This record gives sequence, structure tokens and C-alpha cells, in this order.
Amino acid sequence: MIATNTTGIRWGTERRLEFIEFRLFWEGGVNRSDLVEEFGVSVPQASKDLALYQAQAPDNIRYDRSQKRYLAADAFVPKFIKLDADAYLEQLTPNGHRIANIDAVGHYGVDKLPIPQRQIRPSVLRALLTSARAGQSIDILYQSMSSDRPKPLWRRISPHAFATDGLRWHTRAYCHLDRKFKDFILSRCLDTREPGSAGNVPSQDRIWNTEFSALLIPNPKLSASQQEVIAQDFHMEDGRAIITIRCAMLYYFSKRLRLDLADRFDDPREAPVILKNRDEFAVALEEAMR
Repeated sequence: MIATNTTGIRWGTERRLEFIEFRLFWEGGVNRSDLVEEFGVSVPQASKDLALYQAQAPDNIRYDRSQKRYLAADAFVPKFIKLDADAYLEQLTPNGHRIANIDAVGHYGVDKLPIPQRQIRPSVLRALLTSARAGQSIDILYQSMSSDRPKPLWRRISPHAFATDGLRWHTRAYCHLDRKFKDFILSRCLDTREPGSAGNVPSQDRIWNTEFSALLIPNPKLSASQQEVIAQDFHMEDGRAIITIRCAMLYYFSKRLRLDLADRFDDPREAPVILKNRDEFAVALEEAMR
């Protein structure tokens, strides 16, 4: 049986209709050769797909004889795709996640700030994943940045979750040495050995399992119009955005948005958003850091 969606269109056909619509909106137009190159279909099949799209969304598409290309109509309204500017921009960048072949790179410059990637040993990550799935503990050779532990130290942990702040990954685990749940940066785990019985179970990690709602507002030191655009930047409604975060991630959230330094900047542009519920945030962060 060939899979179809709720509209009765076959899955493979709908993918091609999505591609047509994607190219119409983001690239301005599409032709048969685009479909042939992207999906390996025949030219007659590409013609059928374009005709089907015209039948399904006649107000979205028009044919330009001079360009020999189908163009987006002025009354374009998406029917098969969700418009996502971030997803489109991401695939323009080097090593971006590919949605569909696009022509834009040949028309204007595109680059992405290179961020050095933390090197994680595959064998170490595999061992930690296996341990977490099995609900076991494992020894890790960990290089701490603490002045009390200047050299790598073998320590037993019971990992149960993995998280990233956008720059580095860590495992959330019960530390048998310090007898509490902590974060261990994966790139600083140098080796593993001897899986064994777990320490505390994940449900006991209250800081990981508890969430906090951070209330962000534009920095009031900005001008009124600047505050309006910041509200737009951060998808705020009525001048505020409520961000729900695990308490175990509050430290990273504060650092990434520079919330911890907002009071130290004379220039409000250095901290365009601030916490409306700063006192409550500080209490939750202090508890999470114990």
C-alpha cells in the first residue's frame, strides 16, 4: 500500500508539492528541471507535479514565458509548508541542515561565525549513553577546572540526561564522590570504565525535574521604539516573554543572555532584555547551584 495523507495525496507526491511551494516562496520560482534534479523523477512526472500544484493552489503560482519558469504570484499563501525563516537561513550556512537544494548562495554572500566545537570522544559518549539507558553508574576520568582538582580524577557517576547550552554538551548525573546531582561536560570526560549499580534514581534529581518560568522584558533604559523592536526580536506578547526552563539550566540561560551582567552595563544595548522576576530567578538559581 502507498502511504497517503489526510488529503488523499500520496506521500511522495506531497513532498514534491512542498518542494514546489518552498522554491516559489523562498527562491521566487521553480521549473521542471528543479524537480528532476531534486527527486530524480522524469520530466513528464515533473510537469504533472507542477500541474497538480496549480490545481491545488492556483492563486500561488504563475508561468512566466520569458523566463520559462513558474513564479510566485502576488497573492501567495502557503498551502503545503510552514514558513520558517530560521530554517531557511540555517540551510544557507556552511554545513547547514539541508531542506532542499537552493540557488540563493550564488546570488549573495552567506557565512556563519565559526565556533570551535568541543571534542567529545565517541567511545566515551557511547559508554555514557549505554549507562543512562541501562540505569547504571560508570567511572569517568574527568578533568575538572577546580583548583582543588588540577589533574584528571576517576569518579563514579550515574548519568540520566544530556543537555546543551548551545556551545557545549554535558551529562546530568548523580556524582557518587560529591553525593549530589551535577553537570559533567562531555569534552572533559577523558575515559570510562567499569559500569555498575546506579546511585540515586533520576526522579530524585529535583533541580532537573523542576521548572522555572523566567519573565523577560525589554530593557527599560532603551527608547520606546527600541523596546518595541526587542519585543519583536524575542517574540514577546504585551512586551514580555515567559520562558520555561529546567532549574538545572538556569545558570546557562543567564550566561547566554547576559542576564547576570545586566546591572553592570551603562549601555542598555549590551543587555537588551532583563528579568522582570529577577528576585525569584536569583533564589531559584542559588538553590540550583548548591
